[in-house]
Amino acid sequence: MEWKLAIVALAVLGVAGVSRRLSGTSITTAMAFVVIGVLAGPLVADEVNLAPTSATVRTVAEATLAVVLFADASRVKLGTLRHEFAVPLRLLGIGLPLTIIIGAVLAAGIFSQLSLAEAFVLAVVLAPTDAALGQSVVTEPRLPSRIRQGLNVESGLNDGICVPLLLIALAAADVEAGATASQHAVTIVVKQIGYGLLGGAGAGLLAALIVEAGSRRQLIADSWLQVIPVAAATLAYAVASALHGSGFIAAFIAGAVFGRLVPRESDEASRLGEELGGVLGGVTFLIFGAILLGPALQQLSWQVVAYAILSLTLVRMLPVAIALLRTRLRADTVLLMGWFGPRGLASVVFTLLAFLAFNESGRQVDTLVAVAGWTILLSVLLHGLSAEPLARWYAQRLSAAAGEPVELVDLPELRPRHAVLSGKASRHGATVDMLVARD
Repeated sequence: MEWKLAIVALAVLGVAGVSRRLSGTSITTAMAFVVIGVLAGPLVADEVNLAPTSATVRTVAEATLAVVLFADASRVKLGTLRHEFAVPLRLLGIGLPLTIIIGAVLAAGIFSQLSLAEAFVLAVVLAPTDAALGQSVVTEPRLPSRIRQGLNVESGLNDGICVPLLLIALAAADVEAGATASQHAVTIVVKQIGYGLLGGAGAGLLAALIVEAGSRRQLIADSWLQVIPVAAATLAYAVASALHGSGFIAAFIAGAVFGRLVPRESDEASRLGEELGGVLGGVTFLIFGAILLGPALQQLSWQVVAYAILSLTLVRMLPVAIALLRTRLRADTVLLMGWFGPRGLASVVFTLLAFLAFNESGRQVDTLVAVAGWTILLSVLLHGLSAEPLARWYAQRLSAAAGEPVELVDLPELRPRHAVLSGKASRHGATVDMLVARD
């Protein structure tokens, strides 16, 4: 374990040492960590050879996603996106469900060894997007705010939305395989979601009360203010897990409650959590390269490659195009937003969770790991390499466009027309309130 830890520490030091040079280039930190993981893993040096079922792997992966989910949800800023919520709401409310459905249908059709429920597990695993893998797009100032915010909001919320969907899909797969009774599976899912909501709301409320009272009385030092969100995410995860609930749902809900109740303080307080999430994310990509990508590279077939390519193109781009119908956005805008749906950190952790669930019930997991591994690898490479040149290309096309493009104008036509998608006027208003502003 000592050498494994030393290699991870050296990798973090090395990437940190060139991080400024990597910024603004087509080489991302995720690429660097994945390459280091492959080199240190069983395929080459065989120094980082942990089993996917090991406690170390599970702890790192779960801690990473919990911190990231809290940080994403705590950046809930309705006011910032009051006039820009239509695009992300369409991407999440229409595009995400269609992505999962199309992905599951294709998986069931291409891989005969997967049951329908297992195909849905694979589709949910690969549904979340990671804007950090296409950072040049969401940070390019020449791109319209609506487009950058839309991709950021989608990325910040879809992983949290997909957590309960993954739990349901895994439970359905267990029932389908006869590993558990349907009534027992439903009970487990209800407990996971219910206690996750309860633990998250309690932890988020407690953290917000501490920040509110401490800030008003000037009791909290600036350095300790940044510790509170990390502690709150840990508390939410721990309480929910102790009650046999979902720690990921708890972390996400805790972040949403915290950000909603103390919006001004949450921005300053979230810095440590974001930095910690970035470091843990890098370590998770290293683990992915070492223990998941190795087996995936050895399980190459035309079906695996075909699905990976379709997942990054058709499965993503068609739902985005459908979701953005009647918005009057330019064709190149829809194409850009459809392409930039990178599969990253959440998909890596979801793959590990699915591996553990399938392994415990004795089901075959090779296909799922191979498909998820190849899809994530291609996404890290293709989205990372294409982000900067495509962002520059799109910005130039937009600046040369005749007239004033819709992307640059706040038009009522861009708002969803139906009451069910009209924000506070409907029972789905809470979804609008959870839009994340990462700018």
